[in-house]
Amino acid sequence: MQGVFEGFGVIAMVIALGYVIGRRGILDREAQVALSRLVFTVGIPALLFVTLSTADLATVFSAAMIAIGGAVLIAAFAYVVVARLAWRRPVGWSTIGALSSSYVNAGNLGIPIAVYVMGDGSYVAPVMLFQLVILAPLAFAVLDTVSSDGRPSWRTILLRPVANPVTLASLVAVAVAATGYAVPTAVQRPAELVAGLAIPAALLVYGASLHGSPRPGTGGSARDVTLIAVLKLIIQPALAYTAGRFLLDLDADWLLAVTVTAALPTAQNIYVYAVRYQTGVALARDSIFVTTLLSGIPILVIAAFLA
Repeated sequence: MQGVFEGFGVIAMVIALGYVIGRRGILDREAQVALSRLVFTVGIPALLFVTLSTADLATVFSAAMIAIGGAVLIAAFAYVVVARLAWRRPVGWSTIGALSSSYVNAGNLGIPIAVYVMGDGSYVAPVMLFQLVILAPLAFAVLDTVSSDGRPSWRTILLRPVANPVTLASLVAVAVAATGYAVPTAVQRPAELVAGLAIPAALLVYGASLHGSPRPGTGGSARDVTLIAVLKLIIQPALAYTAGRFLLDLDADWLLAVTVTAALPTAQNIYVYAVRYQTGVALARDSIFVTTLLSGIPILVIAAFLA
């Protein structure tokens, strides 16, 4: 289990560094917004292209994707139902909440945990691809529509996902992987270099945002954060396990993989997305903090019983 603690420790140290530079004024609020935009438009698309363009699609598009994808969608839908119908949350807020309830930290936490717990980082590939190619484009389409002025046309709505840099990079990368095209070194090396800024920059921005922020759950979002934590850390892994074992008959390794990845905390990317669209920023920040703080418990329990 040492690997689980190491994975969390690396993230905690970078976030702590971000908090220090935020506290010292090196990364103030304006700089945080600017860096978030850089990560969203350049860093994350480059990282997705580098990661997905070499993915084994035969492994990714498997029964494991159905198990984890179904758990992700149900968790997101459950939050939207409660937030919209019971609590009357705005559409933008509900979208960020849905992502916070379902979008797992598969990149900078899922891969090292998969390596340490299961011996192979590729086990997180199905959930990464599902989130990037299906869940994120749906959320961006809603957020782009809500943030636009006036009533957009159907053509504009349909074309917006393609114009989003994260979605576009994911689609291009999947096309490259499907065709087996060898990306020229002159393109691959710069992409790898730029991709290197995505994860640390996102963690630094998130850490800096914690300085001067109110206690998580204040400002009327306590019940949202509580619901998100329950959906993310309990309901989602339970759904993934149930589907994987009783509906899809996954083998022991993949059953462990989908259950552990479903119990991962909310990805730091969600905070970047919230800042980019200027909606649900506090909700995303608090959800990431709470789920990251608590996720070690369900992950250790799952690993102990299923490994």
